[in-house]
Amino acid sequence: MSDRITVEELSELMKKAAGVTVTPEELQQRYESGFDALGIDSLGLLGIVGELENRYGTPMPPDAEKAKSPRQFLEQVNSALMAGA
Repeated sequence: MSDRITVEELSELMKKAAGVTVTPEELQQRYESGFDALGIDSLGLLGIVGELENRYGTPMPPDAEKAKSPRQFLEQVNSALMAGA
């Protein structure tokens, strides 16, 4: 298991935890878009954070669930994973 979350993984988590299907390609194109524009609300983001915490066994930064865009979210969780690795 890598200690970085990829766009592909985030796409899969969005579907699993928030019930929103966005392809990795679409996510990459809309990297700076708000999660709200992708159909993810704060509860969905919380679900994704919870899923990551279970998967990696490490707490995610409290800011992660407030991230506005996929880019911001991945930067936050990846820096937390790198620090915790």
